Amino acid sequence: MQQQIESTDRDYAGVIASHLEEAALAMIPQATIARAKERVLDSIGNILAGVDATGNAAARSVFASYGGSAESTVIGTGTALPAPHAAMLNALSMRSYDFEAVGAEAGDANMVAAHISGTTVPVALAASERADASGAQFLEALVLGDDLASRLAVASGFHTASGGDNTGTVNVMGGAAIVGKLAGFGAQQYRDALGHALNQMSGTVQNLFDKASSFKLPQAMAARNAVVSADLAAAGFSGVHDALTSSFGFFTLFSPDPHPERMLEDLGRSYFGDMIIKPWASCRAAHPALDAVIRLKHAHRLEARDIEAVEIHVTPTTKRGFTGQEFAAAPGSEVDGLFSIPYNVAVGLLEGTVRPEHLSAAYMARAEVRDLLDRVTLVDSLSPHEYQTAEAVVRTRSGETFRTRVEAVLGDLHRNPLTRDQVAEKFFLNVEFGGRISTADARRVQDAVDHLEDLDSMRALVALIA
Repeated sequence: MQQQIESTDRDYAGVIASHLEEAALAMIPQATIARAKERVLDSIGNILAGVDATGNAAARSVFASYGGSAESTVIGTGTALPAPHAAMLNALSMRSYDFEAVGAEAGDANMVAAHISGTTVPVALAASERADASGAQFLEALVLGDDLASRLAVASGFHTASGGDNTGTVNVMGGAAIVGKLAGFGAQQYRDALGHALNQMSGTVQNLFDKASSFKLPQAMAARNAVVSADLAAAGFSGVHDALTSSFGFFTLFSPDPHPERMLEDLGRSYFGDMIIKPWASCRAAHPALDAVIRLKHAHRLEARDIEAVEIHVTPTTKRGFTGQEFAAAPGSEVDGLFSIPYNVAVGLLEGTVRPEHLSAAYMARAEVRDLLDRVTLVDSLSPHEYQTAEAVVRTRSGETFRTRVEAVLGDLHRNPLTRDQVAEKFFLNVEFGGRISTADARRVQDAVDHLEDLDSMRALVALIA
């Protein structure tokens, strides 16, 4: 439902445009840069892991058929396409196992549901390759784009129950800011680009309820639309003057609970982005339950054959959401497992993790998986006001009962972060799973990302993953 924002005399779009024009890498804290590098490494691994996921070859064939200039690399394929198409296809690969960084960071260390890096990193890679930008220019643009998308998500009051998918809204503006920064935009060009982004926003969470491969499209189309938005502005095509707080701007059309003033909190001093690097390949809404059963598995050396029953206690909103649905009788693709709490719980108890290799149709149909799934029950007993929590109760065949409650889920930057070594391990495992580049080249990628500021041309990094 649309909510008209309160009338304001403040030119929010103008403030954002001026900030984007004036901000520079030297103004960005080193801790922010270090976090961005971790997200870049994680993102490249996720793209390489997802190249062959369901539907991606079909999408590549469609966009390759359009032709056009070979501006930017479709990662892992050895081909190049126009930058908007390459950005889109790389974002599609990155989302395929729902393994990318998530969670728009707020100034109070809380988060709003978002998948920002899944658009911004593919956009930054494609646009910097096209522009032959340096690593420092890439980092500068990426941090600014991440920050804008994160601020928009937080200020919008987004929640998945609203029905929209903000991977197709805030990501477009964040991506357009990246392309604009790499192109040296002035304030008016940023205004135009944000206006063009507004006209290309879309996305529905119905994709997730339907377990359709199109769940990847809002994030991927946002990457394409971001490049197009900035390219139109660069060509002098005028756009909406105030794409944010005008009568029919972003906050009216796409914000369940708009508070635009939050967008400017500590602007130019703090830089935000995704605050969670995922330890497991599944929707973050499944991670509290998954974390809980993995803890119990390790603490009590649980084996699937020993388990009589599993109860997972969640909030009513979670149980009636897309991750609370009954698991498919005949799963056909990764999406069936990605967005199912019961499936993630079963795999977590069997494997102690959930990775892309556990999301094939063949694995999901395994007898031991289906047998354990029959013993998993979701209970909507937690307070509706809780967020990112779960309780797990496991009863064994010998009569023992084990339980735990999870509030600080693994991967959260502020509460339970992955270590640098864990992020690197995830990257190398994803490279191995994808099978597109060698381990030696993966090590070169890791070194290049660690020293992005010293990289003369991003084309050298892209060549390693082409």
